[in-house]
Amino acid sequence: MTKLTIPDAADKLGVSKEAIHNRIRRGSLQSVIEDGVKLVILSEHKSAQAKTANTNGKKTASFADERYYKLLEEQNAKLQQKVETLESETRSLRDQKEQMLLQEREKIEQIYKEKDEQLKNIINAISSKFILNAPDESFEAEIEHIQKEDLAEEKRLVSLSKYLKSKDFSKKKRLKIKEKFKAREKEDPRVIEIDKKYYIDLQKYDYSDFSL
Repeated sequence: MTKLTIPDAADKLGVSKEAIHNRIRRGSLQSVIEDGVKLVILSEHKSAQAKTANTNGKKTASFADERYYKLLEEQNAKLQQKVETLESETRSLRDQKEQMLLQEREKIEQIYKEKDEQLKNIINAISSKFILNAPDESFEAEIEHIQKEDLAEEKRLVSLSKYLKSKDFSKKKRLKIKEKFKAREKEDPRVIEIDKKYYIDLQKYDYSDFSL
């Protein structure tokens, strides 16, 4: 039999002081008070059991720690493998993207090259026609006809502002007519705009719906 103080008994059994107090209250440990100090009575059998339990506990904890670290290592290896796979896939996708961009660039350059070549051929053909050959009579006649039509149209056109003034319309009515022209300028072929000014062709069109 051995008498130990509560701290020594806790150290001997590998438990906390609170656990010693609880065992004394439950009666699983005997105690005496000598000189005002509470002492725990331990038998050699209980001490040996405590040592064995403490040793087994340490072995169990050590085994659990070993399994835990082994599990961590396995998970770390799996994660590392996934990272390497993702990095490989990312490099592959980046290479594919760069290859696609390069191919598209080559296609665009080829298209522009072909267009430039076509434009050069057209310019050369036109230059050859006007420089080396005599002007085509039918072409000259067509130009003259267009010029005559443009001249005739210019003579027919009358400034809207001048026309409204010549009719002695009120200022309110003139503004209303101009607003109608502005509202229809994009959809009505009768509304002729030149240099931000409106013109009318009375010989060609009827403007009665404009109140003219």
